[in-house]
Amino acid sequence: MSIITILLTIMIVTNILLGATVVFLERKSVSSTWAWLMILNFLPIIGFILYLIFGQNLSRRKIFKWDHTVHQRTKELVSSQMLAIVNQEPPFSDPILCDYHSLIYLNLNNDEAPLTLNNSLSIYTDGETKFQQLLKDIRSAHHHIHIEYYIFRGDFLGNQLIDTLIQKAAEGVMVRLLVDDEGSRRLPKKLVRHLMQAGGKFQTFFPGRLPLLNLRINYRNHRKLVIIDSKIGYIGGFNVGDEYLGLSKKFGFWRDTHLRIIGESVNSIQSRFLLDWNQASGEQVPFQSYYTIDDKAVYGEVGIQVVSSGPDQKWEQIKNAFIKMILSAKKTVYIQTPYLIPDESLLNAISIASLSHVDVRIMIPNKPDHPFVYWATYSNVGLLLETGARVYLYQNGFLHAKTIIVDERLATVGTSNLDFRSFGLNFEVNAFIYHQQTAKQLAAIFKQDIKLSKELTMADYSKRSFLIKFKESISRLLSPVL
Repeated sequence: MSIITILLTIMIVTNILLGATVVFLERKSVSSTWAWLMILNFLPIIGFILYLIFGQNLSRRKIFKWDHTVHQRTKELVSSQMLAIVNQEPPFSDPILCDYHSLIYLNLNNDEAPLTLNNSLSIYTDGETKFQQLLKDIRSAHHHIHIEYYIFRGDFLGNQLIDTLIQKAAEGVMVRLLVDDEGSRRLPKKLVRHLMQAGGKFQTFFPGRLPLLNLRINYRNHRKLVIIDSKIGYIGGFNVGDEYLGLSKKFGFWRDTHLRIIGESVNSIQSRFLLDWNQASGEQVPFQSYYTIDDKAVYGEVGIQVVSSGPDQKWEQIKNAFIKMILSAKKTVYIQTPYLIPDESLLNAISIASLSHVDVRIMIPNKPDHPFVYWATYSNVGLLLETGARVYLYQNGFLHAKTIIVDERLATVGTSNLDFRSFGLNFEVNAFIYHQQTAKQLAAIFKQDIKLSKELTMADYSKRSFLIKFKESISRLLSPVL
């Protein structure tokens, strides 16, 4: 038997065993399973390597560890709110909370996400305004600054932010900076070193354990959070880099959505950060000492649930909440997302809403930042156009906002895109907002963005070339693993 025959036999046996593992042992969706089997079949050796890097299953691993006292208090609050919903007790007799009590219950049950009602918020849609306010808030910090971003670059904005953090650390303010290892791989080490020399702390999420090889590279922390003195919280789509200020020649103006929150919901954002920080750092930072917001003060009347999801969880919490939102719609559903690659359940939910005479409007970018992802998005657009949904291509730069608004009464803003990666592979976080005035404000922003967009009609979509159709077909097949 020749060496080539032996190698081919080993390769075939390995592929069969790996295929059996994908089918019988891993808890993957059917579409993801078929995508991996296709890759293993057409790329036997390369596919095996890709699976080792990108195909790990984290769903059975306990990654984040709660502070016992805080977790017990949270569980008690969640249980009391679930009971209040069942018994239709205040505050769930309020019209909006009553209408969406099943969504609130879902988020309580799936993610132990308490509902807080004592909040106010501001909405930011351009990077310059958002980062001006963020820098101002950081300069006013007295106790601590907690920052978590997927992408943190060492460019003009990154240097400006690091310099401000260094100044605050030198003043004795506790600064903790957490970034994703892959998303922020280009962050210069000297900037980090200067921050740590000033007294700040720095960690990366899921760093590679071997040089030039990270077997957890497919699981990224996509969250963008800032907490200042447990009084101010930021959550949304902006990362840290000059392109988010609209300074990129390729993308131009960067259209995103970010929230600045003051109130009790900041504690929920703080919990998420501390869970992530403790996992990355190995520290056990005490949760209690960082919950300093005055819960007797009145901050506003905005109802918020902060919901997290990740590949370590049994349920896809944010995706499930999206589906529940969309199926609750009676009049309108407005969606803004840079990537529209939903699985069948979410695609069906959007289709059902549109076929039920709900005014479904979806806005996506007019230009790609990832070609395969863009063409997969484009293929799904065609299916939704057939249901009567209206699709808009944003033309005033790049659209990166992750927003859903239902009936101008309910909304969500956060880090999760409408794609397989956000729902099954990334660690994400979204704020679900039960406040009509805020929902109307976000709807008004959406309608203003329509004026800067081109509507894609079924007639236009039908004219696409054979090459585009081919790109769509390939990208759609690969979408579960993009």
